[in-house]
Amino acid sequence: MMPPNKQESSFPIIPGESRNETIPVQETWFSSPSHVIPCLDDDGPSHQSRQSSVLRQSLRPIILKFEELTYTIKIQSGKGSYWFGSQEPKQNRLILNGVSGIVKPGDLLAMLGPSGSGKTTLVTALAGRLQGKLSGTVSYNGAPFTSSMKRRTGFVTQEDVLYPHLTVMETLTYTALLRLPKELTRKEKIQQAESVISDLGLTRCCNSVIGGGLIRGISGGERKRVSIGQEMLVNPSLLLLDEPTSGLDSTTAARIVATLRSLARGGRTVVTTIHQPSSRLYRMFDKVLVLSDGSPIYSGDSGRVMEYFGSIGFQPGSSFVNPADFVLDLANGITSDTNQYEQGEINGKLDRLEEQNSVKESLISAYKKNLYPPLKEEFSRTFPQDQTVNWSRSKTRLTNRWPTSWWMQFSVLLKRGLKERSHESFSGLRIFMVMSVSLLSGLLWWHSRVAHIQDQVGLLFFFSIFWGFLPLFNAIFTFPQERPMLIKERSSGIYRLSSYYTARTVGDLPMELILPTIFVTITYWMGGLKSSLTTFIMTLMIVLYNVLVSQGVGLALGAILMDAKKAATLSSVLMLVFLLAGGYYIQHIPGFIAWLKYISFSHYCYKLLVGVQYTWDEVYECGPGLHCGVMDYEGIKNLSLGNMMWDVLALTLMLLLYRFLAYVALRNL
Repeated sequence: MMPPNKQESSFPIIPGESRNETIPVQETWFSSPSHVIPCLDDDGPSHQSRQSSVLRQSLRPIILKFEELTYTIKIQSGKGSYWFGSQEPKQNRLILNGVSGIVKPGDLLAMLGPSGSGKTTLVTALAGRLQGKLSGTVSYNGAPFTSSMKRRTGFVTQEDVLYPHLTVMETLTYTALLRLPKELTRKEKIQQAESVISDLGLTRCCNSVIGGGLIRGISGGERKRVSIGQEMLVNPSLLLLDEPTSGLDSTTAARIVATLRSLARGGRTVVTTIHQPSSRLYRMFDKVLVLSDGSPIYSGDSGRVMEYFGSIGFQPGSSFVNPADFVLDLANGITSDTNQYEQGEINGKLDRLEEQNSVKESLISAYKKNLYPPLKEEFSRTFPQDQTVNWSRSKTRLTNRWPTSWWMQFSVLLKRGLKERSHESFSGLRIFMVMSVSLLSGLLWWHSRVAHIQDQVGLLFFFSIFWGFLPLFNAIFTFPQERPMLIKERSSGIYRLSSYYTARTVGDLPMELILPTIFVTITYWMGGLKSSLTTFIMTLMIVLYNVLVSQGVGLALGAILMDAKKAATLSSVLMLVFLLAGGYYIQHIPGFIAWLKYISFSHYCYKLLVGVQYTWDEVYECGPGLHCGVMDYEGIKNLSLGNMMWDVLALTLMLLLYRFLAYVALRNL
């Protein structure tokens, strides 16, 4: 077996970084990228040096140690009734079983293992993002996971969570504005984003949209490098990645791993999971950790893996076998001498399963006997008096410290949100829908008169219902669609939840308020309602206030359920109740269920619209030569119009309550 290839990667090494294998942890400091691509004018070395000095502090070499990590989850059996679910108790499933390892600055560690072996769980635990009970000890330079450590750690998930309508430059620029410290100016942060773009070979697609789904954008390998670039902006000391080569062709995968290797050579500690690397990729790894059903079977130098397994009696069937394929076969319990790929049903599935389990147990036992003792000695030599955290007994509290101010977070998130959602907020289809409905309703109620008071009241009720349904259903999808991005960025400690929530709701206001304004302006005057500018403005204000309340209901439902289909189903039932209890269709609701109208925002909106449209001394022709008071009309009389401030207060309470519920639901996400 050849040792790991030490040749230069296809990506440039970040300037100012060393390629030494042994790096003093407490003494050496590394500079950040200092050159930029020609997207902006270079302001000279003064900006570069200050930018480098500020970011240099984040690249403090880190020795990552994890010892005897064990993680168990409870799973449901799946048997049970339709209505009451499973009646059987949940069973425990062991995901990680005594996993240990140590990774030093300059090392690239690859975690290998078949699907379900616990690779993703392990790398998530090392990033400090694993929920549930994890026993064992983890230390970073001999200390537990803290907020300072969190800001110096980069974590790239398997799925690329990116906004599809933003360009590469916009994506990294917004991330830089949010994640880089406030000591840097806006221009210096943009220069850092351009430096990362240059270092990761993304200059060619700098102004291309990310894409995804039905939107054509950059390639999968370029998207993965953008995800890595987002973490590299803060110059992390520890970089963890979950299967960064998944779904990529061999050439692109090689470029990604070469990038990681270059980053490790710059003094970073890099840990990645990988499913089935080629021999070309395998030679780039410095160390490997092989897992089988959550238990380690090898941990050490990548170049000694064949030698080790050969020493315990497991030889490959060919001298030209890929080491990664060989160890993955062993992790599955498949050896070359059993030739289990061609056995078919000769020995039966049960016999093969027992033989595979026997091989796995043998490998686990050999690891504990041969590899774990020297690994434990290395633990004692490295930070012998470290203050490791026991995850089964304590939970580290992260201090409330943020890289930027609340206002900076709000402004950047607002601009990013408006840029990303401009395609859907001001889409031609949505504008056409509102305009067509407004014109159609204006023609249907064309110049209605007070004499046709039932028609006019119906138009006012249509205002309250249409602009209750539409904003509610649009708001339902807000947080379920944003959930992956919110979890990713909040886990990295980029911004406060309050700044995100405020920016998200404020960013929706232009479209949510502009279209209702156009709708009411067209339909009000075409429908022949009271030709008073004051009455029109009050009607418009009531409709817009109703829009804000209904949007809050949708935000709360989406945030609580975090499932768009469930939220849409529940909102349909809820709006049906509000429709029936609004006071138009049913004027004499039985007393035992009359309370429903008090929780219906459509009811209060309808009352306010009627209250501002008609006065107590106004009359209408209720028969040939007979005039009746408008307030005596049965449909208006049963609304019990009185002091409209109580209705405004009820809508205000709903507005605050629903938006507060949405915020609390996001806080508990």
